[in-house]
Amino acid sequence: MSETTAPASASRTVIAESATPRGRRARIALRGLQILLALFYAIASALPKLIAHPSAAEGFDQLGWGSAGMYTIGALELAGAIALLIPVLQSVAATALSALMVGAFVVTITAFDGENAATPLILIVPLALIAWARRSSNADLLRLVRRRA
Repeated sequence: MSETTAPASASRTVIAESATPRGRRARIALRGLQILLALFYAIASALPKLIAHPSAAEGFDQLGWGSAGMYTIGALELAGAIALLIPVLQSVAATALSALMVGAFVVTITAFDGENAATPLILIVPLALIAWARRSSNADLLRLVRRRA
């Protein structure tokens, strides 16, 4: 396809994808944020659930979800943490973890009287930024899925 027939969307420059020094810094900062969030979700959030740490088990018992709910949420968080680091999955992972945080917020408000309710809301902000900035990876993922189908 020649430059004159390129779609209009190709002319728009997204900072996190551009080749300018500013774009390079943005890519590095965004990747750093993804790594920090992946570490948080894997170590601080998923690991206590997956090893059935008493603090995690107590909360899930209070909810009536038991160990099955605890292991399920832990596995989803760990999968999201890993997927945040895989380029083709990063936007989908950030979106899925955001949805998980909406659920965590609702549960925190309804079952735990709002104790630590700000945490999931705070985490949604950088996750939404990643989902938006890495949205071009969704097209790559869709191409891979269609090719396999």
